[in-house]
Amino acid sequence: MKERLITGLDIGTSFVRVVTGQFNPQDGNFYIIGCGEVPSAGISKGVIVSIEDAVSSITSCLEQSERMIGSPIERVFVGISGAHIITQESKGVITVSRANGEIKEDDVDRAIQAAQAVATPPNYEILHVIPKNFIIDNQTGIKDPLGMTGIRLEVATQIILGLSSQIKNLTKAVYRTGVEIDDLVLSVLANAEAVLTKRQKELGVALVNIGESTSAAAVFEEGDLLHTFIIPLGSNHITADIAIGLRTSLDVAESIKLEYGQAVSENVNKKEEINLGDFSESENESVSLKYISEIIEARVEEIFDMVDKELIKIDRSGLLPAGVVLTGGGAQLPGIIEVAKKRFRLPASLGLPLNINTAIDKINNLSFTAAIGLAYWGAETIGGKSGKPFHLPSFKSVSELAAHAASWLKNLIRF
Repeated sequence: MKERLITGLDIGTSFVRVVTGQFNPQDGNFYIIGCGEVPSAGISKGVIVSIEDAVSSITSCLEQSERMIGSPIERVFVGISGAHIITQESKGVITVSRANGEIKEDDVDRAIQAAQAVATPPNYEILHVIPKNFIIDNQTGIKDPLGMTGIRLEVATQIILGLSSQIKNLTKAVYRTGVEIDDLVLSVLANAEAVLTKRQKELGVALVNIGESTSAAAVFEEGDLLHTFIIPLGSNHITADIAIGLRTSLDVAESIKLEYGQAVSENVNKKEEINLGDFSESENESVSLKYISEIIEARVEEIFDMVDKELIKIDRSGLLPAGVVLTGGGAQLPGIIEVAKKRFRLPASLGLPLNINTAIDKINNLSFTAAIGLAYWGAETIGGKSGKPFHLPSFKSVSELAAHAASWLKNLIRF
Protein backbone atom coordinates (compact mmCIF):
# COMPACT_ATOMS: atom_id res chain seq x y z
CA MET A 1 0.00 0.00 0.00
CA LYS A 2 1.35 3.40 -1.02
CA GLU A 3 2.07 5.76 1.88
CA ARG A 4 -0.20 8.81 1.87
CA LEU A 5 1.18 12.22 1.01
CA ILE A 6 1.42 14.79 3.81
CA THR A 7 1.43 18.42 2.72
CA GLY A 8 2.04 21.67 4.59
CA LEU A 9 0.58 24.86 3.12
CA ASP A 10 2.00 28.21 4.29
CA ILE A 11 -0.03 31.17 3.01
CA GLY A 12 2.01 34.31 3.57
CA THR A 13 1.58 37.95 2.67
CA SER A 14 4.24 37.86 -0.06
CA PHE A 15 4.49 34.16 -0.95
CA VAL A 16 2.51 30.95 -0.80
CA ARG A 17 4.70 27.92 -0.08
CA VAL A 18 3.94 24.21 -0.11
CA VAL A 19 5.99 21.25 1.11
CA THR A 20 4.91 17.65 0.46
CA GLY A 21 6.39 14.63 2.21
CA GLN A 22 5.87 10.90 2.55
CA PHE A 23 6.91 8.14 4.92
CA ASN A 24 9.31 5.57 3.47
CA PRO A 25 8.03 2.12 4.55
CA GLN A 26 11.56 0.65 4.23
CA ASP A 27 13.30 2.85 6.80
CA GLY A 28 10.33 4.54 8.48
CA ASN A 29 11.72 8.03 7.80
CA PHE A 30 9.74 10.99 6.51
CA TYR A 31 11.03 12.33 3.19
CA ILE A 32 10.19 15.66 1.57
CA ILE A 33 9.59 14.96 -2.10
CA GLY A 34 7.89 18.07 -3.44
CA CYS A 35 7.57 21.81 -2.92
CA GLY A 36 6.09 24.91 -4.46
CA GLU A 37 6.55 28.66 -4.13
CA VAL A 38 4.58 31.43 -5.86
CA PRO A 39 3.96 35.13 -5.13
CA SER A 40 0.85 35.70 -3.04
CA ALA A 41 -2.26 37.37 -4.39
CA GLY A 42 -5.35 38.38 -2.46
CA ILE A 43 -3.51 38.30 0.87
CA SER A 44 -2.59 41.29 3.03
CA LYS A 45 -1.06 41.31 6.50
CA GLY A 46 -1.51 37.56 6.76
CA VAL A 47 -5.25 37.53 6.03
CA ILE A 48 -7.37 36.91 2.93
CA VAL A 49 -8.61 40.09 1.24
CA SER A 50 -9.67 38.53 -2.09
CA ILE A 51 -10.73 34.89 -2.09
CA GLU A 52 -10.55 34.50 -5.88
CA ASP A 53 -7.00 35.88 -6.09
CA ALA A 54 -5.93 33.77 -3.12
CA VAL A 55 -7.41 30.63 -4.70
CA SER A 56 -5.42 31.31 -7.86
CA SER A 57 -2.07 31.64 -6.06
CA ILE A 58 -2.71 28.63 -3.79
CA THR A 59 -3.68 26.51 -6.80
CA SER A 60 -0.53 27.50 -8.70
CA CYS A 61 1.61 26.62 -5.70
CA LEU A 62 -0.05 23.23 -5.20
CA GLU A 63 0.41 22.48 -8.91
CA GLN A 64 4.16 23.10 -8.63
CA SER A 65 4.46 20.48 -5.91
CA GLU A 66 2.15 18.09 -7.77
CA ARG A 67 4.40 18.25 -10.84
CA MET A 68 7.41 17.34 -8.70
CA ILE A 69 5.75 14.37 -7.01
CA GLY A 70 3.77 13.20 -10.04
CA SER A 71 0.59 12.85 -8.03
CA PRO A 72 -2.37 15.07 -7.04
CA ILE A 73 -2.44 16.65 -3.58
CA GLU A 74 -5.73 15.89 -1.89
CA ARG A 75 -5.24 17.07 1.71
CA VAL A 76 -3.20 19.79 3.42
CA PHE A 77 -2.19 21.03 6.86
CA VAL A 78 -2.73 24.78 6.69
CA GLY A 79 -0.78 27.35 8.66
CA ILE A 80 -2.62 30.29 10.17
CA SER A 81 -1.15 33.50 11.49
CA GLY A 82 -1.88 37.21 11.53
CA ALA A 83 -2.52 39.94 14.07
CA HIS A 84 -6.01 38.54 14.78
CA ILE A 85 -4.56 35.55 16.66
CA ILE A 86 -4.90 35.88 20.44
CA THR A 87 -4.15 33.65 23.42
CA GLN A 88 -5.60 33.23 26.89
CA GLU A 89 -4.95 31.06 29.91
CA SER A 90 -7.53 28.59 31.19
CA LYS A 91 -7.83 25.84 33.80
CA GLY A 92 -9.91 22.69 33.81
CA VAL A 93 -10.77 20.62 36.89
CA ILE A 94 -12.40 17.17 37.09
CA THR A 95 -12.89 14.36 39.59
CA VAL A 96 -11.05 11.18 38.59
CA SER A 97 -13.66 8.67 37.43
CA ARG A 98 -12.22 5.38 38.70
CA ALA A 99 -12.77 4.06 42.21
CA ASN A 100 -9.07 3.24 42.59
CA GLY A 101 -8.14 6.80 41.57
CA GLU A 102 -5.90 5.79 38.65
CA ILE A 103 -5.77 8.49 36.01
CA LYS A 104 -6.39 7.32 32.45
CA GLU A 105 -6.40 9.10 29.11
CA ASP A 106 -10.13 9.78 29.26
CA ASP A 107 -9.62 11.66 32.55
CA VAL A 108 -6.96 13.83 30.93
CA ASP A 109 -9.27 14.45 27.97
CA ARG A 110 -12.12 15.48 30.27
CA ALA A 111 -9.86 17.90 32.14
CA ILE A 112 -8.77 19.54 28.90
CA GLN A 113 -12.37 19.69 27.70
CA ALA A 114 -13.25 21.44 30.95
CA ALA A 115 -10.53 24.00 30.23
CA GLN A 116 -12.18 24.69 26.88
CA ALA A 117 -15.42 25.67 28.63
CA VAL A 118 -14.17 29.21 29.06
CA ALA A 119 -15.64 32.51 27.93
CA THR A 120 -14.03 33.50 24.63
CA PRO A 121 -14.24 36.88 22.91
CA PRO A 122 -17.19 37.28 20.50
CA ASN A 123 -16.56 35.99 16.97
CA TYR A 124 -13.46 34.00 17.92
CA GLU A 125 -12.84 30.27 17.43
CA ILE A 126 -10.49 28.03 19.42
CA LEU A 127 -7.60 26.74 17.30
CA HIS A 128 -5.51 24.95 19.94
CA VAL A 129 -5.85 23.97 23.57
CA ILE A 130 -2.33 23.26 24.79
CA PRO A 131 -1.76 21.67 28.23
CA LYS A 132 1.07 23.32 30.16
CA ASN A 133 1.04 21.31 33.38
CA PHE A 134 -1.21 19.25 35.64
CA ILE A 135 -2.09 19.28 39.35
CA ILE A 136 -3.19 16.12 41.20
CA ASP A 137 -4.69 16.70 44.65
CA ASN A 138 -2.72 19.97 45.01
CA GLN A 139 0.55 18.35 43.87
CA THR A 140 1.84 20.80 41.26
CA GLY A 141 4.30 20.62 38.37
CA ILE A 142 3.12 17.30 36.92
CA LYS A 143 3.86 16.92 33.20
CA ASP A 144 2.23 13.56 32.51
CA PRO A 145 -0.49 12.40 34.93
CA LEU A 146 -1.26 9.10 33.15
CA GLY A 147 -1.05 6.14 35.53
CA MET A 148 -0.80 8.33 38.62
CA THR A 149 -3.37 8.17 41.43
CA GLY A 150 -5.55 10.92 42.81
CA ILE A 151 -9.05 12.25 43.30
CA ARG A 152 -8.86 15.71 41.75
CA LEU A 153 -7.15 16.40 38.41
CA GLU A 154 -6.50 19.95 37.27
CA VAL A 155 -4.85 21.17 34.06
CA ALA A 156 -3.47 24.59 33.16
CA THR A 157 -3.73 25.28 29.44
CA GLN A 158 -3.01 27.94 26.89
CA ILE A 159 -5.87 28.51 24.49
CA ILE A 160 -5.06 29.92 21.05
CA LEU A 161 -7.93 31.61 19.22
CA GLY A 162 -8.48 33.15 15.80
CA LEU A 163 -11.11 35.52 14.47
CA SER A 164 -13.95 33.45 12.99
CA SER A 165 -14.24 35.56 9.83
CA GLN A 166 -10.52 35.21 9.08
CA ILE A 167 -10.62 31.46 9.66
CA LYS A 168 -13.70 31.23 7.44
CA ASN A 169 -12.07 33.15 4.58
CA LEU A 170 -8.86 31.13 4.83
CA THR A 171 -10.67 27.79 4.78
CA LYS A 172 -12.94 28.89 1.94
CA ALA A 173 -9.93 29.82 -0.19
CA VAL A 174 -8.24 26.46 0.47
CA TYR A 175 -11.38 24.37 -0.08
CA ARG A 176 -12.04 26.12 -3.41
CA THR A 177 -8.75 24.77 -4.74
CA GLY A 178 -10.27 21.29 -4.45
CA VAL A 179 -8.25 19.99 -1.50
CA GLU A 180 -9.38 18.96 1.98
CA ILE A 181 -7.97 20.48 5.17
CA ASP A 182 -6.48 18.04 7.69
CA ASP A 183 -6.02 20.76 10.30
CA LEU A 184 -5.39 24.44 10.87
CA VAL A 185 -2.16 24.99 12.79
CA LEU A 186 -0.72 28.16 14.27
CA SER A 187 2.26 28.71 11.98
CA VAL A 188 4.82 29.51 14.66
CA LEU A 189 4.03 26.24 16.47
CA ALA A 190 4.60 24.34 13.23
CA ASN A 191 7.80 26.31 12.76
CA ALA A 192 9.05 25.00 16.08
CA GLU A 193 8.65 21.44 14.79
CA ALA A 194 11.09 22.22 12.00
CA VAL A 195 13.81 24.26 13.70
CA LEU A 196 13.97 23.62 17.46
CA THR A 197 15.68 20.68 19.14
CA LYS A 198 14.23 18.88 22.13
CA ARG A 199 17.13 20.15 24.25
CA GLN A 200 16.45 23.77 23.31
CA LYS A 201 12.82 23.37 24.36
CA GLU A 202 13.89 21.81 27.65
CA LEU A 203 16.44 24.51 28.51
CA GLY A 204 14.22 27.44 27.55
CA VAL A 205 14.10 29.11 24.15
CA ALA A 206 12.19 31.77 22.23
CA LEU A 207 11.47 31.12 18.56
CA VAL A 208 10.82 34.34 16.63
CA ASN A 209 9.47 34.11 13.09
CA ILE A 210 9.88 37.40 11.25
CA GLY A 211 7.27 37.38 8.51
CA GLU A 212 6.28 40.00 5.98
CA SER A 213 3.57 41.85 7.92
CA THR A 214 3.75 40.29 11.37
CA SER A 215 6.27 38.55 13.60
CA ALA A 216 5.23 35.56 15.69
CA ALA A 217 6.97 34.04 18.68
CA ALA A 218 6.71 30.90 20.78
CA VAL A 219 8.50 30.46 24.10
CA PHE A 220 9.32 26.96 25.35
CA GLU A 221 10.60 25.79 28.72
CA GLU A 222 10.98 22.31 30.23
CA GLY A 223 9.79 20.90 26.92
CA ASP A 224 6.43 22.69 26.97
CA LEU A 225 4.98 25.77 25.34
CA LEU A 226 5.12 28.61 27.86
CA HIS A 227 3.81 31.52 25.80
CA THR A 228 3.01 32.49 22.23
CA PHE A 229 2.18 35.87 20.70
CA ILE A 230 2.11 37.85 17.46
CA ILE A 231 3.25 41.44 16.97
CA PRO A 232 2.06 43.61 14.05
CA LEU A 233 5.52 44.31 12.60
CA GLY A 234 7.49 42.42 9.98
CA SER A 235 9.99 42.75 7.15
CA ASN A 236 7.59 44.78 4.98
CA HIS A 237 7.73 47.52 7.60
CA ILE A 238 11.50 47.68 7.09
CA THR A 239 10.91 48.08 3.35
CA ALA A 240 8.34 50.83 3.97
CA ASP A 241 10.77 52.68 6.26
CA ILE A 242 13.44 52.60 3.55
CA ALA A 243 10.95 53.87 0.96
CA ILE A 244 9.94 56.78 3.21
CA GLY A 245 13.52 57.59 4.22
CA LEU A 246 14.79 57.63 0.64
CA ARG A 247 11.57 59.04 -0.88
CA THR A 248 11.44 56.18 -3.33
CA SER A 249 9.04 53.41 -4.32
CA LEU A 250 8.42 50.24 -2.32
CA ASP A 251 9.81 48.14 -5.18
CA VAL A 252 13.07 50.07 -5.19
CA ALA A 253 13.22 49.97 -1.39
CA GLU A 254 12.74 46.18 -1.39
CA SER A 255 15.52 45.73 -3.96
CA ILE A 256 17.87 47.90 -1.91
CA LYS A 257 17.04 45.97 1.27
CA LEU A 258 17.72 42.62 -0.39
CA GLU A 259 20.97 43.71 -2.05
CA TYR A 260 22.49 46.10 0.49
CA GLY A 261 20.53 45.57 3.71
CA GLN A 262 22.56 45.47 6.93
CA ALA A 263 21.00 45.54 10.41
CA VAL A 264 24.13 46.86 12.17
CA SER A 265 24.94 50.39 11.05
CA GLU A 266 28.37 50.28 12.75
CA ASN A 267 29.40 47.65 10.19
CA VAL A 268 28.86 50.05 7.27
CA ASN A 269 31.43 52.58 6.05
CA LYS A 270 30.17 56.18 6.14
CA LYS A 271 31.60 56.84 2.69
CA GLU A 272 29.81 53.99 0.92
CA GLU A 273 27.01 55.15 -1.35
CA ILE A 274 24.65 53.76 -3.97
CA ASN A 275 22.82 55.50 -6.79
CA LEU A 276 19.06 55.04 -6.92
CA GLY A 277 19.37 55.20 -10.70
CA ASP A 278 20.71 51.64 -10.59
CA PHE A 279 17.25 50.56 -9.41
CA SER A 280 14.94 52.98 -11.22
CA GLU A 281 15.38 54.98 -14.43
CA SER A 282 13.32 57.83 -12.98
CA GLU A 283 15.77 58.44 -10.12
CA ASN A 284 19.37 59.62 -10.00
CA GLU A 285 20.12 60.40 -6.35
CA SER A 286 23.08 59.00 -4.41
CA VAL A 287 22.34 57.81 -0.88
CA SER A 288 24.52 56.65 1.99
CA LEU A 289 24.49 52.93 2.77
CA LYS A 290 25.07 53.81 6.41
CA TYR A 291 21.88 55.89 6.41
CA ILE A 292 19.97 52.94 4.94
CA SER A 293 21.46 50.66 7.59
CA GLU A 294 20.41 53.07 10.35
CA ILE A 295 16.83 52.93 9.06
CA ILE A 296 16.90 49.13 9.05
CA GLU A 297 18.54 48.88 12.46
CA ALA A 298 15.94 51.13 14.10
CA ARG A 299 13.03 48.99 12.89
CA VAL A 300 14.73 45.68 13.76
CA GLU A 301 15.40 46.99 17.26
CA GLU A 302 11.74 47.99 17.58
CA ILE A 303 10.60 44.48 16.58
CA PHE A 304 12.95 42.89 19.10
CA ASP A 305 11.96 45.34 21.84
CA MET A 306 8.29 44.41 21.33
CA VAL A 307 9.20 40.73 21.60
CA ASP A 308 11.21 41.42 24.76
CA LYS A 309 8.22 43.21 26.33
CA GLU A 310 6.31 39.93 25.98
CA LEU A 311 9.21 38.06 27.60
CA ILE A 312 9.12 40.55 30.47
CA LYS A 313 5.42 39.74 31.00
CA ILE A 314 6.31 36.09 31.68
CA ASP A 315 9.52 36.88 33.60
CA ARG A 316 11.80 35.38 30.96
CA SER A 317 13.57 38.46 29.60
CA GLY A 318 17.27 37.60 29.52
CA LEU A 319 16.52 34.27 31.23
CA LEU A 320 16.30 31.71 28.43
CA PRO A 321 19.45 29.53 28.43
CA ALA A 322 18.96 28.33 24.85
CA GLY A 323 18.46 31.92 23.76
CA VAL A 324 16.53 33.23 20.79
CA VAL A 325 16.15 31.43 17.47
CA LEU A 326 15.22 33.57 14.47
CA THR A 327 13.47 32.23 11.42
CA GLY A 328 11.25 33.39 8.57
CA GLY A 329 12.21 35.42 5.52
CA GLY A 330 12.92 38.54 7.57
CA ALA A 331 15.62 36.70 9.53
CA GLN A 332 17.82 36.55 6.42
CA LEU A 333 18.87 40.17 6.91
CA PRO A 334 22.67 40.43 7.43
CA GLY A 335 23.60 41.50 10.95
CA ILE A 336 20.25 40.58 12.50
CA ILE A 337 21.79 37.98 14.83
CA GLU A 338 24.17 40.60 16.21
CA VAL A 339 21.24 42.92 16.94
CA ALA A 340 19.28 40.08 18.56
CA LYS A 341 22.14 39.19 20.93
CA LYS A 342 22.42 42.83 21.98
CA ARG A 343 18.71 43.55 22.47
CA PHE A 344 17.77 40.26 24.17
CA ARG A 345 21.02 39.83 26.14
CA LEU A 346 20.86 36.17 25.16
CA PRO A 347 22.48 33.75 22.70
CA ALA A 348 20.91 34.07 19.24
CA SER A 349 21.01 31.92 16.12
CA LEU A 350 19.22 31.31 12.84
CA GLY A 351 16.57 28.59 12.84
CA LEU A 352 17.30 26.54 9.75
CA PRO A 353 15.28 23.34 9.18
CA LEU A 354 16.65 20.36 11.12
CA ASN A 355 17.16 16.79 9.93
CA ILE A 356 15.58 17.21 6.52
CA ASN A 357 15.46 14.09 4.37
CA THR A 358 15.22 15.54 0.88
CA ALA A 359 17.03 16.02 -2.39
CA ILE A 360 15.43 19.45 -2.90
CA ASP A 361 18.02 22.13 -2.13
CA LYS A 362 15.54 24.98 -2.54
CA ILE A 363 13.72 24.36 0.72
CA ASN A 364 16.77 24.39 3.00
CA ASN A 365 16.35 28.05 3.91
CA LEU A 366 14.56 30.26 6.40
CA SER A 367 11.63 31.08 4.10
CA PHE A 368 10.43 27.48 3.94
CA THR A 369 10.55 26.67 7.66
CA ALA A 370 6.81 27.22 8.23
CA ALA A 371 5.78 24.97 5.33
CA ILE A 372 8.29 22.31 6.42
CA GLY A 373 7.04 22.57 9.99
CA LEU A 374 3.44 22.07 8.85
CA ALA A 375 4.46 18.93 6.97
CA TYR A 376 6.34 17.70 10.06
CA TRP A 377 3.29 18.46 12.21
CA GLY A 378 1.20 16.36 9.84
CA ALA A 379 3.76 13.57 9.90
CA GLU A 380 3.73 13.53 13.72
CA THR A 381 -0.06 13.54 13.84
CA ILE A 382 -0.80 11.06 11.08
CA GLY A 383 2.35 8.94 11.19
CA GLY A 384 2.05 8.44 14.92
CA LYS A 385 5.76 7.70 15.18
CA SER A 386 6.25 9.76 18.29
CA GLY A 387 2.75 10.85 19.18
CA LYS A 388 1.01 14.10 18.39
CA PRO A 389 3.01 17.33 18.59
CA PHE A 390 0.69 18.51 21.36
CA HIS A 391 -2.08 16.69 23.16
CA LEU A 392 -5.28 17.16 21.20
CA PRO A 393 -8.17 16.44 23.54
CA SER A 394 -11.14 14.13 23.15
CA PHE A 395 -10.01 12.23 20.06
CA LYS A 396 -9.47 8.49 20.38
CA SER A 397 -7.84 8.04 16.98
CA VAL A 398 -6.21 9.99 14.18
CA SER A 399 -9.13 9.15 11.90
CA GLU A 400 -11.53 10.66 14.43
CA LEU A 401 -9.29 13.73 14.69
CA ALA A 402 -9.30 14.19 10.92
CA ALA A 403 -13.06 13.66 10.73
CA HIS A 404 -13.69 16.20 13.50
CA ALA A 405 -11.37 18.78 11.93
CA ALA A 406 -13.05 18.42 8.54
CA SER A 407 -16.53 18.64 10.09
CA TRP A 408 -15.65 21.70 12.20
CA LEU A 409 -14.10 23.56 9.28
CA LYS A 410 -16.94 22.78 6.88
CA ASN A 411 -19.56 23.80 9.43
CA LEU A 412 -17.68 27.05 9.98
CA ILE A 413 -17.76 28.13 6.33
CA ARG A 414 -21.47 27.52 5.91
CA PHE A 415 -22.32 30.72 7.72
